[in-house]
Amino acid sequence: MHFRGTHNFLVKICSRSRRRAAQVPKNAHARRLDGQRGVTLLDTLIGSALMLVIFLGIVGVFQLSIDVIVNNKARGGAIALGNERMEYLRSLSYPQIGVIGGIPAGIVPQEETVVSNGIPYTRRTMVLYSDDPGDGLGASDTNGIIADYKTIRVEVNWQSGGNERGVTLVGRVSPFGVETAVAGGTLTINVVNEAASPVSNAQVDIVNASTTPPINIRTYTNIDGIVTFIGAPAASDYRITVSKPGYSSAQTYSVTAENPNPTPRHLTVVDNQTTSASFTIDYVANKTVETFMHIRENSWSDTFSDTSKIDTMSSTTVAGGVVRLTGVPGNYQSPGTLRSISIAPSSLYRWKRFSASTSTPSQTGILFHFYDAGSMLIPESQLPGNAAGFATSSVDLSSISTTTYPQLRVDTTLTSIDAASTPSVGEYSLLYDYGPDPLLNFSFTMRGAKTIGNNPTVYKYDQTNTTGSDARLTLSSIEADTYTLGVATTSGYVLAESCNPQPEVLAPASSQTTRLYVLPSTPHSLLIDVRSSAGALLQDASVRLTETSYDVTKPTSSCGQSFFGSLENASYTATISKSGYQQYSTSVSVNGVTRLSVTLNPQ
Repeated sequence: MHFRGTHNFLVKICSRSRRRAAQVPKNAHARRLDGQRGVTLLDTLIGSALMLVIFLGIVGVFQLSIDVIVNNKARGGAIALGNERMEYLRSLSYPQIGVIGGIPAGIVPQEETVVSNGIPYTRRTMVLYSDDPGDGLGASDTNGIIADYKTIRVEVNWQSGGNERGVTLVGRVSPFGVETAVAGGTLTINVVNEAASPVSNAQVDIVNASTTPPINIRTYTNIDGIVTFIGAPAASDYRITVSKPGYSSAQTYSVTAENPNPTPRHLTVVDNQTTSASFTIDYVANKTVETFMHIRENSWSDTFSDTSKIDTMSSTTVAGGVVRLTGVPGNYQSPGTLRSISIAPSSLYRWKRFSASTSTPSQTGILFHFYDAGSMLIPESQLPGNAAGFATSSVDLSSISTTTYPQLRVDTTLTSIDAASTPSVGEYSLLYDYGPDPLLNFSFTMRGAKTIGNNPTVYKYDQTNTTGSDARLTLSSIEADTYTLGVATTSGYVLAESCNPQPEVLAPASSQTTRLYVLPSTPHSLLIDVRSSAGALLQDASVRLTETSYDVTKPTSSCGQSFFGSLENASYTATISKSGYQQYSTSVSVNGVTRLSVTLNPQ
């Protein structure tokens, strides 16, 4: 009946619309129908969107409701499993309450997987002796018994929505009658980070196969970063390992031939005494190492044995390794010119110096100009004096930008006002630095400052690593430490520079990139880094190294370092200066691979 009424209502509306349509002109009726169609489509789109939003909301609420129901069901199962274990332990006699491999020992497993209602759970059980503050703690205990009662901790975890959830039940069981002393000592593990702050929830594994029964415990530090076991059996060889996801690890070590004096070695527990050990762990870090062949010196030269390195020449002749004016004595043509081919070094780093072997008899002259690859004169802003030309046989080119001018041409003009004489050029060369170039598949040494043994010193991290085909290696999840990177003496190379200078502090939870620059090794070398009193590396400081027959000055690089190779086994004087700083001078004995770090104070 309800449907029929609704149907009749719709019929009436349609009939009324038809009657109204008969009263209006045909064109107007068409226009109105078009308008009705547009409005109806818009209303449909909006209605559909609203229905979709409402539907998605309903689905979301429904899904959330399901998750809540499932999680509550899982939580109920976890609580039941926890209560089951607690009640079982309470049903045992006091001496029996413990876990397999624990302190105190018992028959209950420390960790097990239990499936209940189709849900897999991980159930962990821990039993510990506890000291009641009511009668004093530790040495202040009024009756001298610190194992006052047992604390039971049962933790049940499960996976839900990609996350781990859990419930924890804690109970206390006291002995019947008067407290009795427990054999053994107290083992306390303290876990801190690099800043000496407690690390809570760190995993502590304790293993000792020499006790009866054997001990094999996995537990976790409290909010103070501490785990304490009262009543640990008196024995040696307690092996401790401390770890945490995303953290470094720490442990005790065995005595071996390679490490005869480990630090720390495995622990020993003595009756009625407390054995304490502290371990440091922290967030791991990432270190990327890139290897390069360092900047080297090279030269381009023309000995004029032929004209292969000459681009253009006019009124000049090349013969017998000499270029001169065309003609014969008494009839030399002046002026004469020649321009070199474009000089385009690969991996150009710095233009340095032009030098030439020249001969200029009386009333003759030679001028050198420098052009770019397109035969445009290098401007005065880049090379002062270039417009007029250089009459000297040595020209400093270090002011020319290698970015703007990666190629140069040498233009030579020979003149003579005496037709019987000609100037000549026997050879010229252009000195430049090139590099650094990636050094592929290169091995480097890396050693941390932390030690795990002494006499001899055994380092916790001491390895040789190799970069890949991209001259790069990323070491992920390594321990925060102070690392020194170097080059093995057998590699045939020596470390010429590293940004930053070694050693280098790698902080927890950090990422660090170190670039190593090497050169072919020499018997004796010196690497100097220069810093301000604030510790900043100083670029373009002047470093002069002198000895009886040696006097070389070099600027510090962008990494604040200068490298001197091919030295003697001798004592040198290093003098370092920079504008705005006090000059510093010191004696340094060079023997093999030698390093020197210098600090400049402000003026």
